[in-house]
Amino acid sequence: MGEPPPVPDRHQGRPALARQGSGADDGGMIHSDGFRPLDRQECLRLLAEVPVGRVVYTRRALPAVLPVNFSLDADSSVVLCTSAASDLVRAVDGVVVAFEADDFDAGRRSGWSVVVTGRAAVVTGPAEHERLLRTGPRSWMPMRDGVFVRIEAEMVTGRELTGLSGPAEPVDTSPPKTPA
Repeated sequence: MGEPPPVPDRHQGRPALARQGSGADDGGMIHSDGFRPLDRQECLRLLAEVPVGRVVYTRRALPAVLPVNFSLDADSSVVLCTSAASDLVRAVDGVVVAFEADDFDAGRRSGWSVVVTGRAAVVTGPAEHERLLRTGPRSWMPMRDGVFVRIEAEMVTGRELTGLSGPAEPVDTSPPKTPA
């Protein structure tokens, strides 16, 4: 029969890693492309610092992204407040969605991005609704029929762009020239 074929290295063709920093699942390694993975605690800490993120969900069988203000609840779930009659509520209640938030400094070419993935559900318990009225996010839009949507933090991932030294290289975006 012979030996089985060699298994390709799953890292083959990827940039080399350089050790720097600490705290991420891979020991704080920064990839040569300037990104550093963030652990769950770092991700949640950063999420708590920004007021707006994006809900990523499916609308009419297509991907949809909606910016929303939000807050993190004590159990690390993402909570947002929206109209009970909104398309968002109909699309996400009981469905797994993604939620992304970020913060970048273009001048320093640095920043971070965090994605929370989990099941979204409209908060229906009266006691929980009352608690969120006191402690949860306030919608930036006027509404009379507000409901809270909770996105469970089942998977939390993030990465930090640590900044690259030197000026940004110009990128040629002109169309390719065709021979005459």
